[in-house]
Amino acid sequence: MIKKLLAQLGPYKKYLFYCVFLMTGDVICVMMMPMLMSRIVDVGIANKDLGYIWKVGLEMAGIACLAIGFGSANSWFSAKASQGFAANLRTSLFDKILSFSFSNIDQFSAPSLVTRLTSDVTQLQNTLLMCLRMLLRAPLMLIAAIFFAVSINARLSMIMLVAIPALVLGIWFVLRSAERLFTAMQTKIDGLNGTVQENLIAVRVVKAYVREPFEKLKFKKSNDELTTAAINAGNLISMMMPLMMFVMNATMIAAIWFGGKMVVYDGMGTGALMSFLSYLTEILMSVMMFSFIFVMFARAEACAKRVTEVLDAKVDITDKAGLAAAGASAGGAASAVPHVTRGSIEFRGASFRYPTATKGQNVLSDINLKIEPGEFIAIVGGTGSGKTSLVSLVPRLYDASSGSVLVDGVDVRDYRIADLRAGIGMVLQKNVLFSGSIEDNLRWGDKNASYEKVRAAATQAQADDFVMSFPDKYATELGQGGVNVSGGQKQRLCIARAMLKDPRILILDDSTSAVDTATETKIRGAFSRELKNTTILMIAQRISSVRDADRIVVLDNGRIAGVGTHDELLKDNAIYREICFSQQEGLSA
Repeated sequence: MIKKLLAQLGPYKKYLFYCVFLMTGDVICVMMMPMLMSRIVDVGIANKDLGYIWKVGLEMAGIACLAIGFGSANSWFSAKASQGFAANLRTSLFDKILSFSFSNIDQFSAPSLVTRLTSDVTQLQNTLLMCLRMLLRAPLMLIAAIFFAVSINARLSMIMLVAIPALVLGIWFVLRSAERLFTAMQTKIDGLNGTVQENLIAVRVVKAYVREPFEKLKFKKSNDELTTAAINAGNLISMMMPLMMFVMNATMIAAIWFGGKMVVYDGMGTGALMSFLSYLTEILMSVMMFSFIFVMFARAEACAKRVTEVLDAKVDITDKAGLAAAGASAGGAASAVPHVTRGSIEFRGASFRYPTATKGQNVLSDINLKIEPGEFIAIVGGTGSGKTSLVSLVPRLYDASSGSVLVDGVDVRDYRIADLRAGIGMVLQKNVLFSGSIEDNLRWGDKNASYEKVRAAATQAQADDFVMSFPDKYATELGQGGVNVSGGQKQRLCIARAMLKDPRILILDDSTSAVDTATETKIRGAFSRELKNTTILMIAQRISSVRDADRIVVLDNGRIAGVGTHDELLKDNAIYREICFSQQEGLSA
């Protein structure tokens, strides 16, 4: 895990070596100070030699300036390395998340991924920063201080044989439960992020139903759970400081007691005792540094596991081995990498279950259906009948659990994902727009489209009129998710985006539910004129939306219950007839 994370340093690895060199220089300078102070006391003051005191004092000042230089440079390089590490790690995580299939995202949940990408990475960044400052300093300081303390008085140094083990044992006792508590705390951050994210996205619904008091209670619950988890972790860590201060003060008292006796009875110099106490302080401070680092490690370990869990996650929908290389090779055989050119679709015994579902619970079962290029196929059925799941198999948003799905006679798993989806336009059931201008959003369909082409697509989707009514027209900035346009306007912009792509296959998942019947009729007319060679799969709830389709597929509990024209199904299919009656279509419709 550590090796995987350190690989994210990339070009910043060289700064680690700079930090080691600079910290070594800093420690050497700091270690020299007590020895020089000892000389001032035992030689300069004892002999009342003011010149000697000035000389050694100037040496101390010069060494102090040098230590400041080493320390400042180390801080700069360590900050540079930790910030670069965090930037690279965030990039790797974001790239991995973008490669995830829908089932991968379902596995982690969006709020948890946000926490891992932000809070967890920040914690790892801070840990690396402290390592480059404290973890390098602590062992060097500990070794050097022990050496000088023993060289001053080996007998007095025996105090450390009691103090250091006692301090280490106490720290180990406190920290053995820390990783578990920090893991629980990060999980509660996931829950809080989920509550906040849900409320920000659905704030209009919350206000419309006057649910603010309920949502406040829900937020309070998540917030209180996080607070409790943080307090539990904090209480554990708060035990460390009193323990360390007790051991440190007891050790200093013992050193002064026994050292004072040595000054009086054994001829030990006062300056030597002062130096010894300084080195003893550095030794204990080094051990305390280790304890703080271990605290950070305990939390960082929890964060690192969550981050590497994402990095190590197996993406279940990927290109077959060799396809990416074949597609990227200049002058390679084009026939080796299929592209969507005609738009035919075939389901051969396709069944599907969501990865999180209990074994045996299929959403789709034994789907057999052949669709010719340019056909307009409508899909109807009750809620939960598998309509969205069916069309999601075509662009490989999910893979069939068994059986196969073919596009232009080629199994969709034999396409490069980018090539397959390049030939398919999709307007999802939940319409999504991004922050930016309307024009930029429409150019998702074709990033090189001219303004005229963008506007033509919007006109065909019946969006041009309302866009031109805005003061900034196509330069109008949309809020995140398109919150500043209505549901019907959002649907029309998403349809325009898909039409601008000029796809061989167009999938419309209940994408005209928020527009009036007259506007929907105009949009279907644009499909007939502008996309007459495009295969269209339309999921719809309104019979008026599908009655003119070439064929209508009726789904019931994940199985095909009928295929035919409106008139054929109205005559022969009880489920379709029931849908019609429920919408007051009647047999005469």
